[in-house]
Amino acid sequence: MAKAILHMLSTLKHMSPFDVNMALDAGYDAAIPYTNVTLDEVTALVQDAMFSRAPSAALRTGIFFAGRDAVLALDMMDTAKKALLKPFEVSLFADPYGSFTTAGAMVACVEKILREKKQRELKGAKVVIYGATGVVGYSAAVISALEGAEVTVVGYSGLERVAKLADEMCKRFNIKVAPADGSTPEQVRELLRQHEIALCAARAGVQVLSKEDLAAAKDLLIAADVNAVPPLGVEGCGLHDNGVVVSPHGALGIGALAIGNVKYGTEAGLFKKMATSDEPLCLDFRHAFALARELV
Repeated sequence: MAKAILHMLSTLKHMSPFDVNMALDAGYDAAIPYTNVTLDEVTALVQDAMFSRAPSAALRTGIFFAGRDAVLALDMMDTAKKALLKPFEVSLFADPYGSFTTAGAMVACVEKILREKKQRELKGAKVVIYGATGVVGYSAAVISALEGAEVTVVGYSGLERVAKLADEMCKRFNIKVAPADGSTPEQVRELLRQHEIALCAARAGVQVLSKEDLAAAKDLLIAADVNAVPPLGVEGCGLHDNGVVVSPHGALGIGALAIGNVKYGTEAGLFKKMATSDEPLCLDFRHAFALARELV
């Protein structure tokens, strides 16, 4: 049988060792990194990988899109799709900076706790996302909105940048997302008071919500955090917490490692699906969320 080869394309200086390890542990025989890749180079790279093998080996060939830009990774995958030709079609998987699998895991964990402990659905829930201009926050916002949640994305550098991001989300995915300014602690707290679910995807080592913020939010149901570096994003929410009370009003916390366990299984699972599929796959955040739902 032909070897399973994964070509890993990143827009950054280095390919993530995390993703390389995950791919090899999931069953690929070789994972080849390509760095500083630009959008206009994708077609040639994909077709080189595609035409260098017999059609019988096409499904043993995969292309992975990394980097740190969710929109650019999706654009690269769209370009790659257009470069494919039957019967040489290979499989594609985008997970820039692990954001699609992390966001999928985060929303899946929230959805499960929301159903089991609050008897609510994600659809119609008021969700605020802190750190929404980052790749995990961006992806979580799109997933939540596609599931019918009322989503507000928060920016820490004023309204202009996050408003542009929200507009791009709405146009690209045909969803409704509202931007908000969270550049002051008072604005962060007021936004928390107005929402039922808080997803914290800010930079590592940044506390987003304090105990006082949580105490002020009487309608808050769940606060989830993907930051595993102290200080944690949600004060009082431990790394392994998965539905632990974190506020006087009964809000439940979901910690970074509780989410991380699902993220790990999701990324590994998608690599395995791609490596063993009997048809070419194109995997993105939607597939990550679907698998994460099965794993929680």
